[in-house]
Amino acid sequence: MTLSLLSLLSRDLSALWLLLKTRTDEIMHYDVSPLRAADIQDQLQKRFAYLSGGRGQDGSPVITFPDYPAFGDVPDKEFQNVMTYLTSIPSLQDAGIGFILVIDRRQDKWTSVKASILRIAASFPANLQLVLVLRPTGFFQRTLSDLAFRFNRDDFKMKVPVIMLSSVPELHSYIDKSQLTEDLGGTLDYCHSRWLCRRTAIESFALLVKQTAQVLQAFGTELAETELPNDVQSTSSVLRAHTEKKDRAKEDMRLALDEGRSVLESIREPLGRGPEQSPNQDQLDSQSTVQRLLAQLSETEAAFDEFWAKHQRKLEQCLQLRHFEQDFREVKAALDVLAQKIATFTDVGNSLAHVEHLLKDLASFEEKSSAVTQRARTLALEGERLIELKHYAVDSIRPKCHELHQLCDQFAADVGRRRGLLGRALDLHGLLEASMKWCDEGIYLLASQPVDKCQAQDGAEAALQEVEKFLETRAENKIQELSKIYQDYEPILTRDLLEHVQKVFRKQESVEEMFHRRQASLKKLAAKQTRPVQPVAPRPEAPAKSPCPSPGIRRGSEIHSSEGSVLRRGPYRRARSEVSEGRQGRGRSTGDEESLAVLRRHVMNELLDTERVYVEELLCILEGYAAEMDNPLMTHLISTGLQNKKDVLFGNMEEIYHFHNRIFLRELENYIDCPELVGRCFLERMEQFQVYEKYCQNKPRSESLWRQCSDCPFFQECQKKLDHKLSLDSYLLKPVQRITKYQLLLKEMLKYSKSCEGAEDLQEALSSILGILKAVNDSMHLIAITGYEGNLSDLGKLLMQGSFSVWTDHKKGHAKVKDLARFKPMQRHLFLHEKAVLFCKKREENGEGYEKAPSYSFKQSLNMTAVGITENVKGDAKKFEIWYNAREEVYIVQAPTPEIKAAWVSEIRKVLTSQLQACREASQHRALEQSHSLPLPAPAGTSPSKGNTKDVRKLEERKTDPLNLEGYVGPAPLPRPPEKDREHR
Repeated sequence: MTLSLLSLLSRDLSALWLLLKTRTDEIMHYDVSPLRAADIQDQLQKRFAYLSGGRGQDGSPVITFPDYPAFGDVPDKEFQNVMTYLTSIPSLQDAGIGFILVIDRRQDKWTSVKASILRIAASFPANLQLVLVLRPTGFFQRTLSDLAFRFNRDDFKMKVPVIMLSSVPELHSYIDKSQLTEDLGGTLDYCHSRWLCRRTAIESFALLVKQTAQVLQAFGTELAETELPNDVQSTSSVLRAHTEKKDRAKEDMRLALDEGRSVLESIREPLGRGPEQSPNQDQLDSQSTVQRLLAQLSETEAAFDEFWAKHQRKLEQCLQLRHFEQDFREVKAALDVLAQKIATFTDVGNSLAHVEHLLKDLASFEEKSSAVTQRARTLALEGERLIELKHYAVDSIRPKCHELHQLCDQFAADVGRRRGLLGRALDLHGLLEASMKWCDEGIYLLASQPVDKCQAQDGAEAALQEVEKFLETRAENKIQELSKIYQDYEPILTRDLLEHVQKVFRKQESVEEMFHRRQASLKKLAAKQTRPVQPVAPRPEAPAKSPCPSPGIRRGSEIHSSEGSVLRRGPYRRARSEVSEGRQGRGRSTGDEESLAVLRRHVMNELLDTERVYVEELLCILEGYAAEMDNPLMTHLISTGLQNKKDVLFGNMEEIYHFHNRIFLRELENYIDCPELVGRCFLERMEQFQVYEKYCQNKPRSESLWRQCSDCPFFQECQKKLDHKLSLDSYLLKPVQRITKYQLLLKEMLKYSKSCEGAEDLQEALSSILGILKAVNDSMHLIAITGYEGNLSDLGKLLMQGSFSVWTDHKKGHAKVKDLARFKPMQRHLFLHEKAVLFCKKREENGEGYEKAPSYSFKQSLNMTAVGITENVKGDAKKFEIWYNAREEVYIVQAPTPEIKAAWVSEIRKVLTSQLQACREASQHRALEQSHSLPLPAPAGTSPSKGNTKDVRKLEERKTDPLNLEGYVGPAPLPRPPEKDREHR
């Protein structure tokens, strides 16, 4: 079909091109004289000969040679040009009859007459029919001409037929008066200047028509030979270039037609002045010539318009095809990406909340994908419209339309299949969680039954009724047959899910067995009194796991959600109180340990649930805000101050998200059955928690940028799309809140795991998290230091920081200065590094809340290699001394509390001790090297070993003051993960 349509279109274009070429050839074959009036205008203006338009009796053209005294002086070239031009004006038919020459020499001499006749006869370029000479009118010249003519008659007769006329009336017997001008006694209206202007205009128009025809033919050839481009840009360029050329050609034709009509009007104008004036033959010929040229030009324009319309349609269809092909490639690539993404959605969830989250993700993905599928279907409809409009590329368009429909239908089917699988997964997880809830409620029921009352018959009967009533609910809340589960949910049963189903089923059977045993025991007690039943400690009710709320629904920080925390912890807090009551007078029982296990599981569930919500919130912010900053459709909403500031606003949130989503959350889920060992998970990934330090260090810059751009329309649009009730700044606090949440959960887990295997790991993990919080806090202060010219990283690790009152004492200073210094304390913020201690002045910035960010102006730095300390200062237990260069400079430092003082003194002592140890090791190393080298004589006092011993002694002198750290309750330092753990990783 495509080939037939394309070949038909090509045949149409070929036929139209032949028509256009024929029209232009007709115009170009019009014989425009090589000699034009404009070329010899000054020669024609001399008027020594003119073509008046008169005709002889047989229609022969009349050329008049008026009385021109300087005729003999006219150069031969000019005479030849004028004769050639005048004889080329009449039609070929009239010129074939022969010309009549009227030579007016009435005021001339015979010699001049003879010369003129002979000159004309010798160089006249056309056929001559008759030469009429008005001889001189003077008596002498007339007599002379008669005699001379008789004697020379034979000479003239041999050259041209010459008739000598004595008067104008004799001329009228040869040529009618209507064909002669007024100077020859005729009535023919003739103006030489008007004739010259008209001839110039006619010839100019004829030349313009011929040039226009040439341009049209060249342009038509270019159009006919144009090949269809293969891309949108080239096709658009060709169509635009051809349209511009067409417009120029049409403008040239319009100008030519306007000029032709103007020339025709100028020819017709004298004819309309009166009925007595009739046009001469030359005027009629000129009018006919112009009319013929106008008609040919109009026909050529019509042929060109038709040819252009076909060519334009071909190019426009080609452009439509190229656009369609380009859009098809883009849409198909987008659909392929969607197909690949939907193929990767294989997760069926590990909990009810997880499946609901996956369903929400699927709905979000389908909503985002709708733009692509809608575009694909719209493109298919556009292709079908092109087919209906008889596009020449039907065979290429139709398969692409079918493919687009198939891809959209396939994607919709894949999404529907995926939704169906998740729906079944939702049912299965709902059944599993209902079974787990039933088991937990059963355990709580058994644990909460009062053992003492069960010893009596009435109490046993009441407890038996509770047990039997609870067993009646198992049909709707438990797994009936594993084989039926396998059969009904085979498409979604992954290995992990299958293990989970089997685990729930085993737990369910275990709980049923417990109930049956309790039922049998209570039946015996209800029937007759037996020995007392072993007391069973009450166990808490396991609350049902609620689905993880989405970021748009969950509001506020995790730290401050006290209401939800109370609701979650209420049941097992009651259980704890009951356990404690049950313990009174009985000691520790197996029920106590089971209750603690339930509490640990509750803490673990809270850790996992909040971790999943945290990961979801991070993803929501990264996709809903950060990714949208790179969306070209949202660029117009981003203010100038926000452009290229994504890294400042979000910091390394993406790095935090990948750590939790890909690593930490998955590893936490491995400890769901042994929550007391979860401390190992924290210890193994403790180094990667350092990402929070970078995030917190960037937080002041992020908050400053948010304060400047919080009213940007971009944020409002994103918040509206996400349906968030809170603005972005609330979610940017999530990482800070999360890192502080861990230490609370670890404390609670440690509370219920003190006698478990993983208690030490939990304690170490808690200490490490607290150390990270301290390091983060310290680094936040460190980045606020201003005025320090060096590199702070060269000073080693930041060990401690805090504010103190400081007095200074310099040995080299003036006495009064020293005295004043002792009584005027300075407020200084100290930063203790491994290699130096910095003294800074704290400056508060204006603002409220988190906008009130302090800064620290650097004042002084002391190298730790020259520092010594004195623990106790008389009169104040909160003071200690830092002295420098053998007490050349002494700084009395007063801490806010004795405990803080003890912590600082201890940390400084550790730094100095490590320096002393390093110095001793260096001394021993050098001594060992000398013992293995050749003995060389050395002067006294220059031995490296001796010099080093002196340095060691100086260090020991600086560290002689005893330290007392009793009563110190400060935060624990950040420990390193054990070496065994690192090797294990």
